[in-house]
Amino acid sequence: MKQLPLFPHSWQKIGYIILPFFLALGIAYLFFDYNIPWLQYKHNQSSIIVFTENNFTDEVAAVGMIISLLLIAFSKEKTEDEMIQFIRLESLHWAVYANYLVLVLCILFVYGGWFLQVMVWNMFTVLIIFIVRFKYLMFKNTKSNQ
Repeated sequence: MKQLPLFPHSWQKIGYIILPFFLALGIAYLFFDYNIPWLQYKHNQSSIIVFTENNFTDEVAAVGMIISLLLIAFSKEKTEDEMIQFIRLESLHWAVYANYLVLVLCILFVYGGWFLQVMVWNMFTVLIIFIVRFKYLMFKNTKSNQ
């Protein structure tokens, strides 16, 4: 079986280290309206195009979360073999189905401003479901082999 292009195993640790910081920043932004002052963008208005003020705290939190989740999800395990690749593929397959089931339910039952919140969280659900499922199956596989 052809090897999947994955990040080195050590990058998974980096993902676990940076994830709590970006998760905390995202939660602080969403629920407490926290903004990092030096990420404030203020552009002078011209007569043709009008730019509004923007703070990039939410963008930094989202990009940081995506990067950390990708590092966790797609880094090699200590021993990467065909069984682990199969578990990885099955977990990704399962995560996509579960994500779109959640998305369909939210489209049917969530309206208004909350729908935008659901879409923001939906950016991360595929990776989160994949990681949880993959780690669970790896734990179950390790436990059954002992």
